[in-house]
Amino acid sequence: MTTDPLLARARLVWETLAATPVSFAPSGGVAVVTSPASQLCPPAWSGLVVLGDAAIATTPTDSAARLLRGALSSVPLDSLPALPMTEVLGPATLAYVSAAGFRPAAGPAEALPADDPAVHRLIASVSREDADESALDEITSPAFVVREGPDVIAAAGYRAWPAETAHVCVLTATPHRGRGLARRAASAAVTHALTANLLPQWRARPLASRRVATALGFRELGTQLSFRLEG
Repeated sequence: MTTDPLLARARLVWETLAATPVSFAPSGGVAVVTSPASQLCPPAWSGLVVLGDAAIATTPTDSAARLLRGALSSVPLDSLPALPMTEVLGPATLAYVSAAGFRPAAGPAEALPADDPAVHRLIASVSREDADESALDEITSPAFVVREGPDVIAAAGYRAWPAETAHVCVLTATPHRGRGLARRAASAAVTHALTANLLPQWRARPLASRRVATALGFRELGTQLSFRLEG
């Protein structure tokens, strides 16, 4: 069993999302299970989550599970792109923060309802790729925003996930990036989550987003990958 409380709690999140009994092995390696209802990945896809030196993977069918076990037996966890995949989402980095490790940002952020029109205008102002990456339109918490005049130019919040997890989402208007606004908005969202005794989770691919998380004290503990297998 891991002696790292943050890693143990992060692993519980993904074991719950697997939607079938599976655990990260104390000795490392990958545990592969069949789970058509898995939330590690989109429906009918396979999902692989690496946290620390161990991983869990889900597949939609038993035949896919056999194929994946065979592929993983010859592919180290740091060579995931070598798997026989036809379509891929990720990998995305998974980072978490505890109350003790959190480094709040300076500066206030205003709380708005998640469905406030000003938040929707921010989402509509960026590219579809950026909007999808942020997932700001999926938050269940209030939106914590930074304004310039009447306009919301940065916003953050979180979506409630299983295992008392707060999946953090953040977005900055394109012309205002690089000013520390994402950190300021996200800091307010993380503070709200920690006050509710939730585990803040930061999932990101862009380096800029990962830097914001690191600045707030998040620790990168692993990766998530969703894919379709060949054959």
